[in-house]
Parts: sequence; structure tokens; C-alpha cells
Amino acid sequence: MSTPTTIYHVCRRSEWQYAQTTGVYGGSSQDEADGFIHFSGPTQVKASVAKHRAGQDGLVIIAVATPSLGPALKWEVSRGGQLFPHLYGPLPLSAVIWAADLPLGPDGSHVFPAIED
Repeated sequence: MSTPTTIYHVCRRSEWQYAQTTGVYGGSSQDEADGFIHFSGPTQVKASVAKHRAGQDGLVIIAVATPSLGPALKWEVSRGGQLFPHLYGPLPLSAVIWAADLPLGPDGSHVFPAIED
């Protein structure tokens, strides 16, 4: 498996706004409890959001360049035996390619921007 050069994280808008004031993103409360920041690859992010963030409003999706994360980024077996990216340490905002709101559509599911690798 070739690893994607772009990975994705979804968090509350308030968490992202706080990160912008400090220059780093330390993760959500769930990330802090697990000891790493959860990410998904381009083919995984929609299913991850459906599983863990269904119906939640006020979210932001963050696209991150993997080459800039160095050895703190580990690909580990998780849901369904798939390899998921986990960042062991804070996310420097310099690694963020873009961030966008992740609104709910009329059917209650999230409306994603274009997801690319």
C-alpha cells in the first residue's frame, strides 16, 4: 500500500479556532485520551466521520501534508484491519494544506469538499 500524501482530521470549529490562536493543534479530547491525533486517509475520511461524528454540526475538516509530519506520524492497524494515520504529538499548523467547514446537508449527513490525495 502506498501511503497518501494528504490525510484528514475532523474536529469542532472551536477546537480549530483555538489552534489558530496558539499555532498548533493538540487534538480533541478523544485524541488526548488516546495519546495521538486520529487522522484518516482520503478513502477513509467519509466513513470515519459517519461512524464517529454522525449528526454533529459545527465541524471543520483539515487536510494535512504527510511529508511535513516526520516520524511522529505512524500508520497503525485500526477499524477493519485498515491502516490509519495517527500523529503522536501536536499538529503544527504549517503542515495544514487547507481547512473547511463540514456542514450538515438536508438529509443530516455531512457535505464534504473535494477530497484528493
